Amino acid sequence: MRASLSKILFSAGCDAGVVAHCEKTADIASRYIGDSVDSNLVESGAMLHDLGRSVTHSIRHAGEGAKLSRELLLGDDVTEIIRCHTGAGLSEDDCVLLNLPPSNCVPKTLEEKIVAHADNLAKGSREITIEERMMLIAGQSKRSKKNVWRLSMEMELLRD
Repeated sequence: MRASLSKILFSAGCDAGVVAHCEKTADIASRYIGDSVDSNLVESGAMLHDLGRSVTHSIRHAGEGAKLSRELLLGDDVTEIIRCHTGAGLSEDDCVLLNLPPSNCVPKTLEEKIVAHADNLAKGSREITIEERMMLIAGQSKRSKKNVWRLSMEMELLRD
């Protein structure tokens, strides 16, 4: 399955670094899969979460990735993971402040939350701790940092 998902990323124009990051995110996400989680959806979402990096490496990559996902008919569930994976998600207010179209991009399902959290623990192709992520986002808003931390604490309750 992973090879076919990597092929989608490469075909869309993602470089090897993006694909390696997505593979690391999928590795991390797999540790949070329990009985109530759709493991195929988590794998697909984790592998494709940065699909939009084929278009831009800006904060707009999540929206661009969701657009590509719809065009490629990857499914609504995967599209939502891609759309809502940034940080701990972006509220409508966050989107407006970042000059993005106003939309609630906060992960709602367990699968969406797992991928967002796993992405926070992947820096390039290496795994980092939540403490390292918090240092990397030190300049972001207090609310944004609090949301990343809260998501981490929620996800750690699932970890094997």
